Amino acid sequence: MAFKAVAIWAAILLLAIANGALREALLIPKIGSPAGLVLSGLLLCALILAVACLSLPWLGARATAELIFVGSGWLALTVAFEFCLGLLQGKTLPAILEAYTFKGGNLWPLVLLVTALAPWIAARARGW
Repeated sequence: MAFKAVAIWAAILLLAIANGALREALLIPKIGSPAGLVLSGLLLCALILAVACLSLPWLGARATAELIFVGSGWLALTVAFEFCLGLLQGKTLPAILEAYTFKGGNLWPLVLLVTALAPWIAARARGW
């Protein structure tokens, strides 16, 4: 199940990168930064939940503990990826941590919460 969970997270990561490209290329230039960040954050939450719902049967997790474990793993992978990428880009720790606030329309903390809870929410949505 761990391999499947990481594979699903990788798909979520690709969608998140595409979402970021859409935000920077289209949303922010058309509707401005705060609105673009909010719309992008909500879109990413919806994408994460959609992937979780679609992939849950393949994943095979059914018990609440398994679902929470997978969501916690996705959260850990996401935070590790963000910190590593930020450090590789030469960002300072305060600059990286600024993304973990709701400043200026940023919904990243909400995205992280949805990421952690997505398998559990998906299971409930499927009536499991």
